[in-house]
Amino acid sequence: MAKKSMVEREKRRAKMVQKYANKLSELKSQLDNADLSQQAKLDLHRKIQQVPRNANPTRLQNRCWLTGRAHAYYRDFGLCRNMLRDMAHQGLLPGVVKSSW
Repeated sequence: MAKKSMVEREKRRAKMVQKYANKLSELKSQLDNADLSQQAKLDLHRKIQQVPRNANPTRLQNRCWLTGRAHAYYRDFGLCRNMLRDMAHQGLLPGVVKSSW
């Protein structure tokens, strides 16, 4: 299991990404405007840099919703491989069957 602090950190990052999403998209769309002067573009870059680091969606890490594990994450289920295997064996995932050939 992942540390509780790591899971909580990810939750805070997700909230921050949501909070600044509109502001960042607005600034980036203004930056794409070809009619801007060089100084105006520099000002927009400065404003983008002032947004907190954790507001960037690329800093989010997918985590298992049961254990908080970050590696071996299956997006379709929101689970890590260990929990996916356990839940599939218990029949808790509808439509998932063990392969046999």
